[in-house]
Amino acid sequence: MDAKPQQNPEPSPSTLPPQGATSVPPPPAPMRTTLRRAALGAVAGAVLVAGAVIAVPGDEEASAPPTPGPVARAEAAAAAGSPASLSDLTALIGDRQKWVETHPADAPSWAVLGTAYVEWGRRSADAAYYTRAEQALQRSLAAQPGERGNTPAWVGLGALANARNDFLAAKKWGETVRTRQPKDWTAYPVLIEAYRGLGDYAAAAKSVEKFGTLRKGFPALAGTSQMYRDQGWREDALATAQEAADRAATPAERTAALHRLGELAAERGEPAEALAQYDAALRTDPGNLASRAGRARALVALDRTDEALADYRTVTAKLPRPEYVLELGELYESLGLDGDARTQYAELRELLAEARTAGVDESLTEARFEADHGDPEAAVELMLAEWAAQRRSSAVADTLAWSLHRAGRTEEALQYAEKAVETGVRDASYAYHLGVIESALGQDGPARGHLEESVRTNPDFSPLAAPLAREALDALGEPAASGPADMGPAPEPSAEPQPDPGSGAGSGQETEKEAEKGAEARSGEDSGKGSEKESARSRREPGSESAPEPSRSAVPSPGAAKPAATATP
Repeated sequence: MDAKPQQNPEPSPSTLPPQGATSVPPPPAPMRTTLRRAALGAVAGAVLVAGAVIAVPGDEEASAPPTPGPVARAEAAAAAGSPASLSDLTALIGDRQKWVETHPADAPSWAVLGTAYVEWGRRSADAAYYTRAEQALQRSLAAQPGERGNTPAWVGLGALANARNDFLAAKKWGETVRTRQPKDWTAYPVLIEAYRGLGDYAAAAKSVEKFGTLRKGFPALAGTSQMYRDQGWREDALATAQEAADRAATPAERTAALHRLGELAAERGEPAEALAQYDAALRTDPGNLASRAGRARALVALDRTDEALADYRTVTAKLPRPEYVLELGELYESLGLDGDARTQYAELRELLAEARTAGVDESLTEARFEADHGDPEAAVELMLAEWAAQRRSSAVADTLAWSLHRAGRTEEALQYAEKAVETGVRDASYAYHLGVIESALGQDGPARGHLEESVRTNPDFSPLAAPLAREALDALGEPAASGPADMGPAPEPSAEPQPDPGSGAGSGQETEKEAEKGAEARSGEDSGKGSEKESARSRREPGSESAPEPSRSAVPSPGAAKPAATATP
């Protein structure tokens, strides 16, 4: 690529990139009354976008290199697959905008600019930048097609598709790059996010492992921690996230790692620990609005609602993402502030309409809102469309199940609620929804188990739903004295006696005494090996060939089908 222009002075973090400094047409008129000026600090998701930004080497000098400026720092972070700071990202955008004005055929610079626009759109919740990103990436491909080596533009389009929640398109772009250049690590962050969005967790895990062999350090550790979380291996997720924090080489990496530790603590039902991690992230980057929102959730769980409301108001004013606006509305509703809740819900409807206009799929948040606060049948339609489009993540399965239940279609709901829990994700709301559905179907034993799991996993998972989970559990009462009779219908007896699979016997049955001895022996072996197995899992490095065995705290129904694997479009 031609020599770069001089780097711009570092701008204020709250300054948006100029909109008229490039031949790319300016974005549509702002969809909000004011352009969103504050953007959240880099989180682990930024790694999934920055992969396409390739560092541009400069002339080597005999003297010691000068201290890198903001553009060089942003390029270095992207080349490493790590998040860049907001101010450095802003400087990079300004630098590339000026450069392509005089070098309109520079395909790599257009790809850098387009991918940076994607990242800015994510951080500012301003979908207008996705339009600018698409225009820049298409300019890059017009100057140099992907088939002639312009894979960074393809990776950028994959990142853009993920940002719009179009996971099938993201999968297509990522797999295209992987097929052509299997050792190009930049395709794997796109694929990991796409596979997770589609609910293909096995493919996501394989991509995480491959990514770990190609790109060591913080990026690989962050992805591995997320993989462990998706599989329900909490101890491994925590240990890997802590290692990522220990290895963080820049403030942006450290902020991302601390934010992740806060998320994991919140999911474990440890709000005080979550608050400490979010506060640490905010000390590193006070503008990290994602951590500000996490802090608000932790404060709600600690019953410090006045502080939580202040944080939520700050976040929704500067970064009005639909999920944050919904959370604030539900907090208002839980406090009996129905007027304020209605105001938030009206704001949410406007945001969802804007997202549809901008081509961003917010169906998941919209269905969650409609199921509990609007039209459950509309929520069902949204989620059935997602399922038909192969978007079959645990979150979609859970939301579809709850929408069906709220619409009075509880028998249909059960299979999807079981699928959500089957994935291994330890989410208290999933267990709550499954327990309520089972209770409505008269399955009191399984319902009691899942409701207990919900309040044990995270007793304050929602200001509205957590109290309802405890009420539902109290309504079920204690198990019947007869025990097994309360656990649902007994299984059909088999026609012939079945040998114990682990006994080595070809026929016949163990006596009751032998069975008890065998069970005691197996229990002793398991208890002796359990801590050793957990320790071995925690010591595994990213990219390990063998996957650890998951802990099985959830109680999925036997024989429930797993979500279908997605097909390449």
